[in-house]
Amino acid sequence: MTHTLLPTTVVGSYPQPDWLIDRERLKTFVPRIRAADLWRVPAEFLEEAQNDATLVAIRDMERAGLDIITDGEIRRESYSNHFANSLEGVDIDNPASIVGRAGKAVMVPRITGRIRRTHAVENEPLAFLKRNTDRRIKITLPGPFTMAHQAQDETYGDVEALAMDFAAALNEELLELQAIGPDVIQLDEPWLQAFPDDAARFGVRVIDRALQGITCTKAVHLCFGYAQFVHDKKGGYAFLGQLADSAADQISIEAAQPDYDLGILRDFTRQSIILGVINLGDPEVEAEALVASRIRRGLEHVPAERLIAAPDCGMKYLSRASAFGKLKALSAGAAIVRRTIS
Repeated sequence: MTHTLLPTTVVGSYPQPDWLIDRERLKTFVPRIRAADLWRVPAEFLEEAQNDATLVAIRDMERAGLDIITDGEIRRESYSNHFANSLEGVDIDNPASIVGRAGKAVMVPRITGRIRRTHAVENEPLAFLKRNTDRRIKITLPGPFTMAHQAQDETYGDVEALAMDFAAALNEELLELQAIGPDVIQLDEPWLQAFPDDAARFGVRVIDRALQGITCTKAVHLCFGYAQFVHDKKGGYAFLGQLADSAADQISIEAAQPDYDLGILRDFTRQSIILGVINLGDPEVEAEALVASRIRRGLEHVPAERLIAAPDCGMKYLSRASAFGKLKALSAGAAIVRRTIS
């Protein structure tokens, strides 16, 4: 399969249709426990409806011209709860309340036993994606550090030990997913930014445990949270440079909405950078020239052979029209830059 210079991709999610999920309610929170009442389709028809909506997401990404696509995470209520809530030791029936990244109370699962994976979770969604596109494909899962910080621990008494067991369970899942044949496996670790002291102590270690034995391209996504909920993204990345020592092959960061100095990217001499060049805090579709200028900013610090263009974060909270328009602008902006350097 031919690889394109300055390839384009999504971080993970794409807007779910209003006929599938209650988007107005979804805009008010990011589910940490299962929220089955969000789905508009009766349980007996839900899988078929999710399949149909996933095909729409795949075709939109293809029509927009993306090089590396996902299934849009259409079957998930959030990026993390689908996998995290499937594990033994995680009690979602009697949740606890913690303060989330936005400073508000959120309901999270309680850890009432040792974390253990008992069954495959994302195998069939990945196989469905692979059957339905000829593009390069990526599967995304929540990282162990983030899952450990999105729960109320009542068993371990040690967040690092909890994260390490999440990593072991995640590794079992990733090894099975790898056999299906994704081009990229990505871990979403937004909470590394929220807990920089913990991240410095064991963030890389638990990520590397989760990625142990994975030989396809490995990505880690780091961000400040969905633009729908987190508006003030000042202060810079408290934890980023350390990921240069991780097993990841690609590091994904948001850079369009925060508009940070990208000089830190010079620390990454081996990994590719998935650079956020689409601002999800503004529903207006960017001009192609603006996207191109953001990509060129990245090229001041990272060679074209190691730069991948993407939105800042998951797109699920945008309207479909906005998301599709932004992906078209992403592809067009990358094409503009590509023509000047190829």
